[in-house]
Amino acid sequence: MAIKPMKKILSYLLTPVFHLYYFLMLGLFHPIQVTALYFFGDPARKKSVDLLNLFLIKGLYILGCKIRFSGFEKIPDNRPIIIVSNHQSMYDIPAVVWGFKKYYPRFISKIELSKNLPSISHNLKHGKSALIDRANATQSVKEIFKLGRLIQENNHAACIFPEGTRSKTGRIKNFLPAGIHTLLRAAPSAVIVPFVIDGHSQLMAKGFFPLKFGQNISYTILDPVEPKERPIEEVVNQVHGSIKLALNQDD
Repeated sequence: MAIKPMKKILSYLLTPVFHLYYFLMLGLFHPIQVTALYFFGDPARKKSVDLLNLFLIKGLYILGCKIRFSGFEKIPDNRPIIIVSNHQSMYDIPAVVWGFKKYYPRFISKIELSKNLPSISHNLKHGKSALIDRANATQSVKEIFKLGRLIQENNHAACIFPEGTRSKTGRIKNFLPAGIHTLLRAAPSAVIVPFVIDGHSQLMAKGFFPLKFGQNISYTILDPVEPKERPIEEVVNQVHGSIKLALNQDD
């Protein structure tokens, strides 16, 4: 009977500790990224980013979270990859960076995030993510297409959150097909890998304070989807349906 009150108390006590840890990691790794890039080049910078995101994921243990990665053996090798994921919170990003580290994942991100955020802004700019201006459709398409060409040429990964904005409740929103379509035009040999994030919205049920103690969090790869010679709407609907089903939101 005392478990729920105790979890509530721990939520209030440990949330500030978690936030402090999180921002300390971002601040600590910013000069490490800069130094690694300047003296040793991009491979060293990327390794520092991978390590940062591992530490950010491990930080969730401060809140008593139980974390599970699964399905990553399904990712095909020697193919460009388009990671299509539901979007629940800012904590989604470390799971993508660490889970897909072998494939050098890059993001489609608001251009505003490329400034003034320790570690995050540096990685977005120097990791060659697509930095888009949502008020400028032409610029956005060009940036996404450029990212598609990059993953096509290097067999790397691009991550897109086609809901557009995060779901505060965890209920998956409709997918916007335009970004996926642009990536596929630029990377015609790419395979789509559906990625299911579950638990972050519950973690943030009350926003950033308090975060929920003891939340189960899972990061799951579903069966890859071959998009070749299929209508984009059909492909997007298939991916959306599979993620929705995995989240038990098939109603």
